[in-house]
Amino acid sequence: MTSSQVRRPIVVGVDPDPSRRSALAWAADEAARRRLPLRVVHAQGVPTGGYWSSELRPSWERWNEALHEAGERVLGDAVAFTKERQPRVEVSWLLAEGHPARVMREETRNAAMAVVSSWHLSSARELFGSAAVGLPLTAHAPCPVVVLREPERVTRQRPYLVVGVDGSPYSAAAVDFAFQEASLRGAALRAVHVWHPSSPGSLDEEAAEQEARRLLSESVAGRTAAYPEVDLRHEFVRGHPVQALAETSEQALGLVVGSHGRGGFTGMLLGSVSQGVLHHARCPVFTVPAADGRTS
Repeated sequence: MTSSQVRRPIVVGVDPDPSRRSALAWAADEAARRRLPLRVVHAQGVPTGGYWSSELRPSWERWNEALHEAGERVLGDAVAFTKERQPRVEVSWLLAEGHPARVMREETRNAAMAVVSSWHLSSARELFGSAAVGLPLTAHAPCPVVVLREPERVTRQRPYLVVGVDGSPYSAAAVDFAFQEASLRGAALRAVHVWHPSSPGSLDEEAAEQEARRLLSESVAGRTAAYPEVDLRHEFVRGHPVQALAETSEQALGLVVGSHGRGGFTGMLLGSVSQGVLHHARCPVFTVPAADGRTS
């Protein structure tokens, strides 16, 4: 973490449903872990315009006022929940009009991290519905974005994170972030390279495995010295990157992938890996832009 990032907040989008607090709880714990402030954001759709009749205007204004009052209650409850869970975390809040993805994108300009939840919806609703925040945010945010499809797994085995490695600059940023996160959590780290045999120009299996081991070694070079407490494991997996990463990280604290808005795995279609793991992973997904997105 650089000195310019020390006081950047973790920004979390809150759901109006009080039963859906997993993202808020996760973000509060992460803010405490990183000793960062937390910014709680609730976005409301802009009321429909076009009411030119003076008769209808007062009704529209009353509806807008009620909407804002409801939003303030959502924020008030969220802030109270955060302060009870993590009393030492500094909390600020924002009630904004607009699509949640746009509002959150604006808030990430000065954020250390953004956190949103993404429930198991159909593909159409997830991609095009009003609740579709995770995909557009991971494509455009200049900071790491965490999408929680499910709460963190609680297992008896030693906790671990998984990071996808392909040798690209975006993968390198993900590896840096994954080491830092593993160190903060006292977790092990599994660096995974996925070989997809149907990829154009792919090597034979033996050569591919040798290349994967070289990439893995180069990708983590120097990090183990900086984070000697992190137990690192190299893994070579055959299959499609999305499926392989989702399966490998099923019991993980989180899956870390690199992205610059177009997916982090060489040779894959535009955004296919980062979008795919958001749909299929059964753990929190961390999407990390190259150079934290601010210098690329």
